[in-house]
Order: sequence, then C-alpha cells, then structure tokens
Amino acid sequence: MRSSHSSHWGAFEAVSDGQSVVAITPYEGDQNPSALLRNLPGSTTHKARIAQPYVREGWLQNGPGPSDRRGKDRLVPVSWDEVIPLVADEVSRIIDTHGNGAIFGGSYGWASAGRFHHAQSQLHRFLNVTGGYVAHENTYSNAAGEVILNRVAGNMRELIFRATSWDVIAEETDLFVAFGGLPVKNASVSPGGSSRHVMRDRLIQAATRGCRFVYFSPCQDDLLSEVNGEWYAPRPGSDVAIMLGMAWVLESEGLVDHSFLDTYTVGYDVFREYLLGNADGIAKTPEWAAALSEIPAEVISSLARSLVQGKSIINTSWSLQRAEYGEQAPWMSLTLAAMVGQIGTAGGGFGFGYSSMSSIGEDAHLLGAPLFNQLHNRVKDFIPVARISDLLLNPGQTYQYDGQDRTYPDIRLVWWAGGNPFHHHQDLGRLQQALGRPDTIIVNDPYWTPMARHADIVLPSTVSMEREDIGGANNDSLIVAMKEAVPVNADARDDYDIYAAIAERMGLGEKFTEGKSSDEWVRDIYESWRQRIVSKWPDAPPYDQLREDGFVELPYLAKPCVMLEEFRANPTGHPLGTPSGKIEIYSETIDSFGYEDCRGHARWYEPEEWLGTATDSYPLQLVANNPSTRLHSQLDIGEGSQASKIHGREPMRIHPSDAAERGIAHGDVVRVFNDRGALLAGVIVSDQVRPRCVQLSTGAWFDPIETTDGRPFCIHGNPNVLTRDKGTSNLGQGCAGQHAMVQVEKWTGELPPITAYDPPSEM
Repeated sequence: MRSSHSSHWGAFEAVSDGQSVVAITPYEGDQNPSALLRNLPGSTTHKARIAQPYVREGWLQNGPGPSDRRGKDRLVPVSWDEVIPLVADEVSRIIDTHGNGAIFGGSYGWASAGRFHHAQSQLHRFLNVTGGYVAHENTYSNAAGEVILNRVAGNMRELIFRATSWDVIAEETDLFVAFGGLPVKNASVSPGGSSRHVMRDRLIQAATRGCRFVYFSPCQDDLLSEVNGEWYAPRPGSDVAIMLGMAWVLESEGLVDHSFLDTYTVGYDVFREYLLGNADGIAKTPEWAAALSEIPAEVISSLARSLVQGKSIINTSWSLQRAEYGEQAPWMSLTLAAMVGQIGTAGGGFGFGYSSMSSIGEDAHLLGAPLFNQLHNRVKDFIPVARISDLLLNPGQTYQYDGQDRTYPDIRLVWWAGGNPFHHHQDLGRLQQALGRPDTIIVNDPYWTPMARHADIVLPSTVSMEREDIGGANNDSLIVAMKEAVPVNADARDDYDIYAAIAERMGLGEKFTEGKSSDEWVRDIYESWRQRIVSKWPDAPPYDQLREDGFVELPYLAKPCVMLEEFRANPTGHPLGTPSGKIEIYSETIDSFGYEDCRGHARWYEPEEWLGTATDSYPLQLVANNPSTRLHSQLDIGEGSQASKIHGREPMRIHPSDAAERGIAHGDVVRVFNDRGALLAGVIVSDQVRPRCVQLSTGAWFDPIETTDGRPFCIHGNPNVLTRDKGTSNLGQGCAGQHAMVQVEKWTGELPPITAYDPPSEM
C-alpha cells in the first residue's frame, strides 16, 4: 500500500505492508531528496514507541510536588480511563490554586509536519481553552539573530523568508563569503516540509559559472567539495573579529559606499570611531583580527578588497549566533554588507541563514499554508525559549530581555509535547535539577525520549503516518494530503483526541473541539484556506480532490526574490520596521538599554570559553553542530542515524595531531569531559576538522549512568552534558550551546550498554 505523506525533510510516499512502513519513495519532483528519509522505515513499530499511558510511581503514591526522582522512579502503566481524570484534576487544581500563570506550555520541537496534528498547536489550543499558559519567545535555532535583526533591520522573518533566491545567486553572484560555512545537510529541512531541495544544484551552478566561494568554519565539509571553495578554519567564535578586520580595510582604503550608507543606514559615524580605535584605543586592523582568529592578515585584507570587485554576498550561518554574544555576528555581517553597498541588488548584499533551512533561498509563493487556530492566550507572561532551567530554578528572580525588565513566574505544571529539551537545551545536569522543581510534568510523546522518561504522566501520541492530515510550508510549492499509512501502534492516541477527552472531563469539551472530529477539522482548515486564496488561485482543488491526487503544486510569484529590493528602490515608500526606517548600524534604542554585553553597534567581545582561554585541563574546543543523519534528535532510532554510530555511540571527529597526542585511533571510544559532565563518543580521526577542535553533533538521546560526583555522564554521546546554560546576552537571551571547552581521553573500561531506546523497566 502506498500513501502520500510529508515530513520536515521532504514529501514522499510511504510503502506499508499493512502493519509497518517498510520503504519510502521520495516525491518525484525532488531532484535531491533528503537522506533523512532513511530514518522512517520501521520507526512506527520500533521498541521505543510508548505503548500506553504511564504515571511515575512516586507521583501516584505521594501526589504532586517537587521531586528529585524524575527520570529515576519506576513508571507505572495505567489505562486511558485512569489517566484522563488524573490529568484533568491536576490541571484544574493548578488553575484553582495558582492560576494559569503557573502552567508552562513547553511544547517546543519540530514534531509532525502536518498542519492540524501539530503538537504545539494542539497543546496550546487546549491550554488556551483552560485560560492560557506561560509561553516562550523565539527559537533555539536563531533567537539571538531574531532579536538583533528585528531591532536593526526591521523583521528577521522577512529577511530569511524573502532572502535573495538561489536562482538569482546562481546567475548573478561573483563572491559568496560564508561565515559558518554552507553545509547542505542543514538545508535538508524546513518547518512544514520541503518538496524540492535546490541548494546543492544552485551551488554547483554558481561555481561552474565562476562564482567564488570563501567559507570560514572549523569543519572543511561545511561546503560541498564540488564547489571548490576556499576553506579557512578560524578559532571558533572569532568570526566577528575577522569581519571587523575586513571593515577596517574598506574604511582605510576608501572602499566604503558612503552614498549607500547615507541613504539607507544610520549610525555609521559612531561605528567608525570604534572600528578605527578612536573609541577604545584599539584599531580593528587585519593584524588585530589575525591574532584573535589565526587567519592571516593578508587573507583578511585581500578578501575585503574582493567584496567590492563584483557582486558579493556576506552570509552568517545560524550556528554563529548560537554562542556567547551571538547577536554580534549577524549584526556585524549586516554592517559589513552595508559598507559594501550592494544590499537590495540582484546577486549582492547580506544573508542570514543560507543553508540553515531549505526554505531560505527558495522562491516565495503567494499563498501560505493551512493552519489550525490555537485561539487566544490570556496569560501575557513568557520567557525567552532557552531560559527554561532559569525559569524553573529561580521563580521571582528578575532578568533582562530585549529592553525589558522581567520576572520569572512560579511554574507548578510543565506540559511538553512534540519535542525533546534534552536535545535543545544546555547543561543537562542543571536541566535535570530544574525539572525536579514543578509539582507535575506531563509529556505527550510517541517515543521514550529523555523528556518522556522525566515525566510524572506520560501520554502516548500517534506519529504522523498513523493519521490523516495536510502538509505544507509557507515557502514551499507543495500541499500534501498526508494519508494514514499504518494502523495506530498499541494504545497510542492522537493528541487531539487526548486533549478532547481531558477538556470534556473539565467541562470544556465543546469549546476545544467545536463539535468536530479530527477528520472534520482537517477538511475544515483546508477548505477555509482554499476560500481565502481563491482570488489568487481560482484552480485550487477542493479537499476531496486533494485527497485523491495526494500532491498539489502551488503557483509561484512572478519573479525570484531579491532581499530588500523594494527598500533599496524606495526607502521612504518601503521603510524597514526600525525607529529610523533604515538599517541601524548604530542603534540608539539598544544603546539606551545599558547592556554591557550588547551595546549600540556591532563589536568584538571575547568569549569566556574558547581557544583563546584554553587551559591544560580543557585544551580542546567542542563544536556541537547539527547532525547530518537526522533532524536534531528526531528519529535517532532510524536506520540512517544508527548507521553513523560507532560502537553504538555518537561519532566525534578529532584532528590527527590531537588524536595522536592522546593515543587515540579511528574507531576508538573516548571519554569527553569538563566540569559540567562527561560523555562517551566513537572516534573519527579526520583532517576535515581543524586542530584543537573536536566536532560532535547534537541529537543522541540522553542516556545517563550513575556517577560518584553527581555530574551527568551520557554513555551515548549527547554533547549538552558539556555545554553551558547561559544566554547569548541580555538583549537576545538566546541559546549559547554551540561551543564548550573539553578534554578527551581514550576509554579503556568495559563499554556500558546503550539503553536510550529501551522502554523503562516496570519492576
């Protein structure tokens, strides 16, 4: 049996034997289908699926309350008839005693690509029906970049979803400078689906035409080898210094486009005083940048001059802003591009996140995608998304965020659905401590993820291939009828049906469901969307036709995108959403906040943990990047992800010189550690990672064993036992988990068995 379906990494047909998905056929319109599709066969019936509801034994015996036993206690299987009243009564108790402001609706993650059975939307709608919840702002992916670009360029989402298209770059760009590289692996995915993966072909097309690619990254394979790009491997965290060195050359050699700066920007004169050293006594010369970055001064100078010799794009990957002072990299690259003066031209300008998602650089279509109404959240409180441990550990504590003085609320109930914070978040020992504080933690999940194991109440969800839905993304050309491919596993239920039952118990059933079944909702949101767009697309098929066809192509805009083209043509008629209406090289607003870690213009801040502060105890810099074998931690159980493991552990790359110094060989297992924790990883010795750095991707399911020092020791290789839980700055408060200083030693003991995918014991 074949069923049309979609995922965040591509549309496909699922081939089923009636019980399990046995094969996947990529959508025929995708010339470069994602290798992540390999993880789907067998996933619906994997042993890691949650078969029925569970409740933590200590919670059952002692009732709600803080506990250090989460993740350790026995989980007791119960029926749906037993668990629904438990959940409904506990939610009612929290609301009656503490108010809705004591509920954290922590749904965060990619979950299903379906527009109705979308974990965040379902949970948030349910909580809004009850009166609301404490939400989160921004994302782990690009929080620092979003906050800073909203302040200085008007609207980050407009910049990334209306980025200059790859078609334009392939035909027009002469020089593409990529800080953080351009890894095609990250462009496999896009929220809601990606029907065509065009980046690989356009990179090769541009290089064949003669476009020069220069990239700065600790990893050589962060650009396609076919492109023959020029690789420079700076100290991780020094990219802003390199950009400043390039800016100094432009200013000192009279290569700055002052006409552009005068017309389209504000504040260059203030920034110039810093650049030249008049403000702090330090001229940001290429030699200064070379001492910090280990990139030769002549390379920095030559590249700066090349920026103005043709059409150039300066791009910053999202990885650079997932670090301490992460706001500075996108702000500085925007400043440098403004100095060149090509923003708003075909083939020139600025980029933020090319290769970070498939949708960045795709041509935009007219119509958006169908969405499920989450209703209105009456609780106005929120946290920056990466401050979850701070929230739970420090109720009542004040903090700063984007010009606001805020206070962490007192959270008594955490409800998580569709994500795995043990992947996203840093310093997992601290996260475990934080998760001990609420009265109750409820988790909806199809699999025994680390978060499900730390819950008081576990509600087993279906996976997308067990449901009917609609797939689609705002920057993609395809609407997909996501058809049920296999029967529901064991006693799992759709999130919608779970919340409907709880809402009914609380007397809110009609308000949540509006009298509709899930199939009726899917039809309704599609037909409502079709009616909204009928004037733009008269031929939009009715729902029944979509179900029959499986895949429907959407019409595109008349021409490919050029970022800020309208602003350049008419800055008065199309101003940016900044106080000045222009690009703010210097922001008076940000300066007025008085933050020492993010002042009025882009600048260099030395990270607390980087190679510049290496010690004998921790001499290596860990680069915790996104994996190439899965979407974050999603389907780590899959064939593609499992094939990458070494002795069952996540692979870690280390330079030959660093491996030899430690007596480490390819295929060994090593212990990687610092003061926050330790992990085991399998070794790949490779000269594609720079000396004194080790690269270990995120996403291995957290699999801790007991230790005498109380620090987490993940035997599976989750790098977030090592990374620091610190906001990027008081402005963005984003995730700073890309880097950490570590030591590596060969593991000579017996290898403990991996238990991350085993159902918890029912002893």
